[in-house]
Amino acid sequence: MRDGKNKAVRPGTSAVSASPVPYIEGLDALGEEAWIEVIRKMDEVYNDLLQYEVALEEKNTALEESQQFVFSVLASMSDILVVCDRSGRIEVVNQALVAFSGKPEQTLIGTPLFDLFADADARANAERMFAHHGMKGLADCELPLRGIDGAAVPVSLNCTPRYNHRGSQMGMVITGRPVGELRKAYQALREAHEDLKRTQQQLLHSEKMASLGRLVAGVAHELNNPISFVLGNTHALQRYAQRLETYLAAIHAGKPAADLEELRKKLRIDHLLKDLSPLIEGTVEGAERTRDIVDSLKRFSAVDRNEDRPFNLGQVIEQAVHWVTKAAADKFKVDITLPEDITVAGSPGQMQQVMMNLVQNACDATAEEAKPRLEITARRVHHAEGDQVEVNFRDNGPGIPPENLPHLFEPFFTTKPVGKGTGLGLAITYGIVERHGGSMTAANDPRGGAVFTLRFPLASQTSR
Repeated sequence: MRDGKNKAVRPGTSAVSASPVPYIEGLDALGEEAWIEVIRKMDEVYNDLLQYEVALEEKNTALEESQQFVFSVLASMSDILVVCDRSGRIEVVNQALVAFSGKPEQTLIGTPLFDLFADADARANAERMFAHHGMKGLADCELPLRGIDGAAVPVSLNCTPRYNHRGSQMGMVITGRPVGELRKAYQALREAHEDLKRTQQQLLHSEKMASLGRLVAGVAHELNNPISFVLGNTHALQRYAQRLETYLAAIHAGKPAADLEELRKKLRIDHLLKDLSPLIEGTVEGAERTRDIVDSLKRFSAVDRNEDRPFNLGQVIEQAVHWVTKAAADKFKVDITLPEDITVAGSPGQMQQVMMNLVQNACDATAEEAKPRLEITARRVHHAEGDQVEVNFRDNGPGIPPENLPHLFEPFFTTKPVGKGTGLGLAITYGIVERHGGSMTAANDPRGGAVFTLRFPLASQTSR
């Protein structure tokens, strides 16, 4: 059917009624199917146009977001940034360069890159360097740029080539930072590093002093016996000396023999003479024992990192146990099963610190147990690289939580309350063991409690 304006309208095609199809003479001869096909194609084209428009809007939005992101990054950069083309003309700058040079962005864009440099010599050097290295890029190149006040400011520059999607070079990207700021940053970094080293030394010294304090507590008990023995013998010798002076004075005064004999019995001179030798021997023995203890204490506290000599590890372990248990609670018991001779090489003082730390840790870990115990065993192990000694410290405490095992030897990691530990004891112990060519592991024993295992090469297999 036709309307009054000779325009063909098909029934049921209201979707395209906004775009009426002009009537063409003879088109009715094509039949109804041809009309339907034309209208269908028009619908498809219209739908495609709508989809293309939606996709274009989405891409435009994404492009605007990307552009905004790039602009925000450039604006937030504290370093100078310049993007130039192959001829060296500036295309993009950031706010850092605007603030540095004092020139607006519109003024900078389109100007030669080399106009940023402070003087003719700097421009010549820059042109030569960029011409020679521009394709490969530049790193940490120091050149003077003209600052906001016109003065030359040394700037550390980095240059990177810029390529298009076909791999052709389109220009360069230059970033830079004033050397003064870098020097300030490096100076601050050095000061922070020095502060960290001083703090680390203080903490290490604190941990060493804590170990030394535990040692002194044990030594105080150990010194009490020989010193008390020497002191008692000295008082006895003083009394004996007074008696001998009285008796000798009577002899020199020429008193009769009967009086001298009576005085001799009264002063018990014969008993005194028999007792002198044991008193003197006991005093010497007590003094020597005191000297040995002090020598051991001096070896422990001395800085002997470079000491490398063979020593019996068993004796070091026994001495460490002896001193720790002297200051520990009476109920803490240590069972030691060691071979007769397990000689290793290194520093006996440092190794004594290792053993004391492990014994003290076991003492602390078992403090809540009714019968706290520590078992120390050692055995020889044949290894491909040479014979070794394996030492195990097993306590009957609650063990180590699985989540703490990976961090046990990390510096400053501790499960003790604040003020009870620095978290450096096991870290220092681990470092000393490694310096002696050994290894150290920690685990939970299937029977209960924690077990620390140390391995050292025997002295005969240790290169010295």
